[in-house]
Amino acid sequence: MTLKISLACERYDRVQPIFDGRVRIEGCEVNSFPMAAEECFHRAFNGAEFDVTEISGSSYMMNLARGESPYVAIPAFVSKYFRHSAIYIRGDRGIKEPKDLVGKKVGMPEYQMTACLWARGILEDEYGVKPKDIQWFTGGQEEPGRKERSKLSVDKSVSITPIGNDKTLAKMLDAGELDAVISARVPSCYKVNPKVVRLFENFREVEAAYFRKTRIFPIMHMVGIRKSLLEANPWLAVSVYKAFVEAKAIAIHEMRNAGVHMATLPWVYEEVLAAEERMGKDYWSYGVEPNRAALEAMTRYSFTQGLSQRKLSPEELFHPGTLELSKV
Repeated sequence: MTLKISLACERYDRVQPIFDGRVRIEGCEVNSFPMAAEECFHRAFNGAEFDVTEISGSSYMMNLARGESPYVAIPAFVSKYFRHSAIYIRGDRGIKEPKDLVGKKVGMPEYQMTACLWARGILEDEYGVKPKDIQWFTGGQEEPGRKERSKLSVDKSVSITPIGNDKTLAKMLDAGELDAVISARVPSCYKVNPKVVRLFENFREVEAAYFRKTRIFPIMHMVGIRKSLLEANPWLAVSVYKAFVEAKAIAIHEMRNAGVHMATLPWVYEEVLAAEERMGKDYWSYGVEPNRAALEAMTRYSFTQGLSQRKLSPEELFHPGTLELSKV
């Protein structure tokens, strides 16, 4: 009997083959909901609305460590992103390098946000700037009223102040009420206000150097499967994981097609070759072992920054059936 499931995720090229039916999830009939990641997270962690959904890596670790996650993750990392580029500063505050952020007022949409988890971890590991060295302000970036999607339990030595329901981070940065903002999305005042710049305007060089040093391509989002559904259908985790692996392979194959451009960019093939040269053939890897360095870093950050109640191991993040697929 075919299992009917719902799937919510951004319409990434590496997921599109599942949405359009080129890749099937074995044993399932899929009702797809392409949507922004923020909406996926909100609906997943506030009501577990979807059977299979894109989930925030940071929020998932927090809930899992408390034994409260309604989802079990599989190691299909649909979103990865270097986050040196996510730090926007006021160019008139004497901030020339990361250490100049000490004592400054820095906004972020949510303290638990995965992009911000990584940015704080990188600031501490690479530049010696600790979370307690900065005054943090949280709230909506472009729309007022955003709140933490899961309960926080951060050490009291860290200053975190909600900006309230009548302000936005972008307007506060634009007006000079904040010294910096860390966010996955580009603030609307960037490029409009010449005083708002990136901490690392040469972020591609800086991020490439970071990868050479650490071998880490930061993981942002995973795929979660509703725990209650898995308990009734233990085969589902591997079926879903195999489908995401196959869909990603199709996306990369299409980008490597030198004859036509499947993406609306002029040098897609050359960019793929450059990524492979810098990061290896499997530059967007799924699975635990190829991503162990990144998983160890993010679980450590989650614990040391006070988000997770305990240090999680990479293996316990994921359904055991997906830790290693069968080989012929």
